[in-house]
Amino acid sequence: MMKVLITGGAGFIGSHVVRLFVNRYPDYEVFNLDALTYAGNLENLGDIEDASNYTFLKGDINNALEIDDLFKKHQFDKVIHLAAESHVDRSISDPLAFVRTNVIGTMNLLNAAKELWKDNFKNKLFYHISTDEVYGTLGETGLFNENTAYDPNSPYSASKASSDHFVRAYGETYDLPYVISNCSNNYGPNQFPEKLIPLFINNIIQNKQLPVYGDGKYTRDWLYVIDHAIAIDLAFHQGKTKSTYNIGGFNEWQNIDLVKLLCKIMDKKLDRAEGASEGLITYIKDRPGHDKRYAIDASKINKELGWKPSVTFEQGLEKTIDWYLKNEDWLKNVTSGKYQEYYTKQYIAN
Repeated sequence: MMKVLITGGAGFIGSHVVRLFVNRYPDYEVFNLDALTYAGNLENLGDIEDASNYTFLKGDINNALEIDDLFKKHQFDKVIHLAAESHVDRSISDPLAFVRTNVIGTMNLLNAAKELWKDNFKNKLFYHISTDEVYGTLGETGLFNENTAYDPNSPYSASKASSDHFVRAYGETYDLPYVISNCSNNYGPNQFPEKLIPLFINNIIQNKQLPVYGDGKYTRDWLYVIDHAIAIDLAFHQGKTKSTYNIGGFNEWQNIDLVKLLCKIMDKKLDRAEGASEGLITYIKDRPGHDKRYAIDASKINKELGWKPSVTFEQGLEKTIDWYLKNEDWLKNVTSGKYQEYYTKQYIAN
């Protein structure tokens, strides 16, 4: 039985990947390693927690000894590395936390994998999930592809760029088999409401302000999380080792246009007057190092592996809104305590 370790599997993207692998591959033993920080939530995986091929491991990738012991004990064959600090705003206020998790944590996993697999790399794989933000910012035209030079502008993107480089370096120096994928902005069910879409869904429900940075004319490519999980599955099983795949949704939206679309759909879902939610939009001071535009060229994974998004952005956004409206208890549970303190400091103080 193949033993697959998925790090960060109680988080947003990770929970969808864990669920897919547990359900689709009953002959795999799937281990979910998560530190259960503010964004890690075992409620995300309640439907599979009793599956015979699933094991949850509470642990921190920053603890090298703990990681080494887990690799020795469970003899993992392959790793899907999703554990990361991922919120740009947090990286600006606490960059060292991002270095510890995204760089040192990745190094701990690489070292443990290298040591365990050093005598035989056959049928082994270190799959590292990264972000399009490592490429920096784009002008009005052009797309990021797998050969775009790295040019990170935030502590978050710099930490992810560093981890990407270490994964490739271990591939070249030690012949460690790896795959890297760089994705665009994810959205969908179970996303912690510090990110734009779930944050604004939650705020509209509560009639709170919708804080938009600057003029709102920042452009992002949006990827439905379930489509991303399927792409990860394909790259994991069929991707060429020592390769990179860009995964994007072919959905470019300026932030302000996205917010207005979200408001329009929410007003209909909540039986509010047209334009009611737009009245909550509040422009706040822009954040430092804010990249103007990201856009992914996902033609490589399309041509090599046959992947493409299954939904348009409008379809995915409606599915996402419906999920949050049906799971308001989930929202209430994750927006209590420390998150409220962070939210007040980050957005209200502006």
